[in-house]
Amino acid sequence: MAQQLTVERHDLDGFEGLQEAVKGTHFDILQIEPGKLSGFISHLGIGSFTLSVCAFNKGISAQRTSSDDKILIGMLLGAQDRVTQWSFDMMPTDIVVIPPRADHRGVHCGGSSYAVIRLDPRELPQVFGGDPWLSDAENWQEKNRFRANPDVGLIAGQGLSRLAHHLARQTGVLSEGAAEFWRRTIVDYMAMTISNSIPVDQGGHLASAMRLVRSVEDYLWETGDRPLHISEICFQLGLSRRSLHRAFHEVFGIGPVKFLRRKRLCAVHSILKESSPEMTTVAQVAIEQGFIELGRFSQYYRAMFGEAPSQTLSGMACPPIELAGVMTSTPSGMPRYPH
Repeated sequence: MAQQLTVERHDLDGFEGLQEAVKGTHFDILQIEPGKLSGFISHLGIGSFTLSVCAFNKGISAQRTSSDDKILIGMLLGAQDRVTQWSFDMMPTDIVVIPPRADHRGVHCGGSSYAVIRLDPRELPQVFGGDPWLSDAENWQEKNRFRANPDVGLIAGQGLSRLAHHLARQTGVLSEGAAEFWRRTIVDYMAMTISNSIPVDQGGHLASAMRLVRSVEDYLWETGDRPLHISEICFQLGLSRRSLHRAFHEVFGIGPVKFLRRKRLCAVHSILKESSPEMTTVAQVAIEQGFIELGRFSQYYRAMFGEAPSQTLSGMACPPIELAGVMTSTPSGMPRYPH
């Protein structure tokens, strides 16, 4: 039976576009690095199978709630700076596994690119039929990271990038045989990396810092959209400013005060982007999110997003910025962030 090859490509104009960075699942996104965020997302569908490829040029924090019943297997293709998944430090061509209905947290301190496949657990015996361990659904129930063997990872990362680049230029119906071949080829790039991975401490040295940050994020979620002062968080959670500062620098590369300001700026950006100039003013939204000095707020906003708040409100966004240092198509070598 013939299967349709579908291609969806979306150019990114702000962090909000990354909410649907993986086909069929939703992420809450917070931009943590200043500058105009641009990039792209491509979803390649072969029947019910989907490969999502994404590249962006600014640091973000991403969270996924436990609503997806599929397994996500992702490969980091390139990174300008540190990348963590849960408390795992990632290097380009490493694999991360997000089990069904698992909460997920990823932090990209700079621009990154990655590829993700989304699998139904019932499909594992078919797609990994030659490997008993990979075919067993029980082995995919825990969050995991696989450190790529440098030689195998380079081959897999470049091959997956080239394949995604060329398939994205094709449209139309594939024969059953062709569809099955390309689907298995995509999966095999992930499987070969996992099967040849290097043993690594799966506990992650960020675990304690991540737990502290998670408790802060839980409190932020409980309090809703209102702006919060750092002193309230320390008081309510029984934390010292020093321990809070250390944990946020370890996880995000910035302190908690700057993190909270950028979170409020992201809230303003999302509100302005969805609002009408006839119904909303920049001043109203800024004050509601804890910014009283509008001149200083505008400076923060322009530094964060590369445009004035009035431009966001009017829909007159600046043109996309060319990505630099992040893999966007066929690579000549796998970029790695500095140690």
